[in-house]
Amino acid sequence: MVLLLVVIAIVAIILLRSIRIAKEWQRAVILRLGRFQRIGGPGLYLVLPLIEQATAVIDTRVQTTSITAEQALTRDTVAVGVDAIVFWQVSDARAAAVNIANYREAIERVAQTTLREMIGATELSRLLSDRQTADEKLRQSITSKTQTWGVTATSVEIRDVAIPKELQDAMSRQAQAEREKDARVTLASAEQEIARQVLAAAELYASNPTALRLRQMNLLYEMNKERGTTVLIPTDMAASLGSVLAVAKASGT
Repeated sequence: MVLLLVVIAIVAIILLRSIRIAKEWQRAVILRLGRFQRIGGPGLYLVLPLIEQATAVIDTRVQTTSITAEQALTRDTVAVGVDAIVFWQVSDARAAAVNIANYREAIERVAQTTLREMIGATELSRLLSDRQTADEKLRQSITSKTQTWGVTATSVEIRDVAIPKELQDAMSRQAQAEREKDARVTLASAEQEIARQVLAAAELYASNPTALRLRQMNLLYEMNKERGTTVLIPTDMAASLGSVLAVAKASGT
C-alpha cells in the first residue's frame, strides 16, 4: 500500500511538472533529447521531464521596431536623415527559435541596413512625394531577408525625411516660382478669353448700330442711377435717341 502511494505521488509530481500553460499569443518550442519535437500552446501542453525541454517561448503578436538612417545618401547624392518604424511578427515559431540566436536583434539590424539600401536606390524627389511606394518596397526587402527566421514584416512606415536646410530653402523658392508661373499662365488665359469676348461684342455692335446705341444709354444709366447727376447727351446720340426708342418700342409691340 505504501509503495502504491509512493508511485502515485511520483506520477502526480511528474504530471504537475509536465503541465505547462501558454497564453493565446505564445508558442513554446519543445525539444526532445536536443532535437526539435513540436510546438506547444496556446493553452495547456505537456513537457516530459528529463527527455523534453521547452527551450523558448515565442511571442507571435505584432511588434514594432524603430529604425533611423542619418546622413544617408540618396541616388542623386543628397544627404538625408530618415526615421521609420517597422511592424513585424513571428510567423514560424520553430524557425525563430532554431534558425537564429536572437531574432529581435536581427530584425533591427536587417531593417536598419535595408533602409539605407532603399535610400541609396531612390531619388530624393520620389522619396518625398511617394512614401507609400517606398514603404512597400522597404517592407518587401525586409521580409525577403527575414523569412528564413520565421519573421515577417507586416508594414513599414516612414515617419520623417530630414533634408539639409539649404536644400529646403532652394526647394521652397522653386515651389514659389512654380506657383507664380501657374498664376501668370492662368491670368494670361483669362485675359485671352476676355479679349475674345470683347472682340465678339465689337463685331456685333459694328454690324448693329442700334444695339450699340442701346448699350451706350445703358452704360450712362448704370453710371449715374445712384448719383442724381444731370447727364449731357452728345448731339449725335440725342438725334438718334428717338429712332432707337422707336425701334425698341416697335420690337416690344
